[in-house]
Amino acid sequence: MARPPSLNAHLYFECVARRGSLSRAAEELSVSPSAVSQQVRLMEEQLGVKLFRRKGRKLSLTLEGEQLFQASATAIRMLREAQAALGQKHEMRRLNLRVSPSFGVRWLGPRLADFLRLHPDWDLRVDAAPDPTDFDREIMDLDIRYGTGAWQGFHAEPVLEDAVLPLVAPSYLASLTPGTPSEMLEQCRLIDSARALCQWDFWLLRNGLDVAANRKKVLMDRSSMGLQLAVDGAGVVLESLALAAGEVAEGRLVPMLPALPVLQFPAYWALCPARHLNRRVVRGFLGWLAEQAEAHGAEVARLVALHGLQVERLDPQEELLRGESG
Repeated sequence: MARPPSLNAHLYFECVARRGSLSRAAEELSVSPSAVSQQVRLMEEQLGVKLFRRKGRKLSLTLEGEQLFQASATAIRMLREAQAALGQKHEMRRLNLRVSPSFGVRWLGPRLADFLRLHPDWDLRVDAAPDPTDFDREIMDLDIRYGTGAWQGFHAEPVLEDAVLPLVAPSYLASLTPGTPSEMLEQCRLIDSARALCQWDFWLLRNGLDVAANRKKVLMDRSSMGLQLAVDGAGVVLESLALAAGEVAEGRLVPMLPALPVLQFPAYWALCPARHLNRRVVRGFLGWLAEQAEAHGAEVARLVALHGLQVERLDPQEELLRGESG
């Protein structure tokens, strides 16, 4: 019994029948006209019928060819539709996420293994960048951004709060001469994050502290860099327990002035066009993120209680709280 024509032969035949020309079919299939002609001729030999009438370079279908074309075209269309449906289903399990760099490295990154364990069939792309997403131009589902929450035209929901206080390495603190908060800070190199909402000038004013204008300062572009400087004993960093909880829990950093309040306010927000909430993958990630943030909030509350700290809540859109990604 003769072997039936291959699927590849049907693809070549369907293309020739649809385009009415060997050369045009070859162009569409990105092969040579002789390769197309060979496949069609082999198919005719295997079926034992003529599929085309040839008059010069012009081709027209025979009755048998017309019957086979209808069947081949239907089958190929069904295959293409099934492939498109599978591709769309796969696309529905893909999450494109942008995050503020320090948040991505220090907070989100260590938790992503849990998310992937819960969703082993999801694809994930994480872009750590300081600039907000242009959702009209970029393929991005969700952006976790550091700021005041004043984003117009987007769905914005709070994810995580900052809990800001001066932090130092224990050895650095032991090297200071005891005194008032102002006297102690005047001995220190003050480490700031250039993109933080709450910086030293605001914090000092908020607490009514007078520190010499010629105080030694370091301005870092990333919170992670400032935290590492403080861990290395280079100064006192004004940072948030959102990013420094690990160092504080391990005792590598300690509150320098525990009598002064921790300034707490919403700082990290999930942003996207409202239409993105229709995607199951976006809703699923936001639900997981809320659970992680709740667990983190409990850990911050434990550290606050452990060090006997008091919390003062701030309005994130207060005049002196200005900044961009952390």
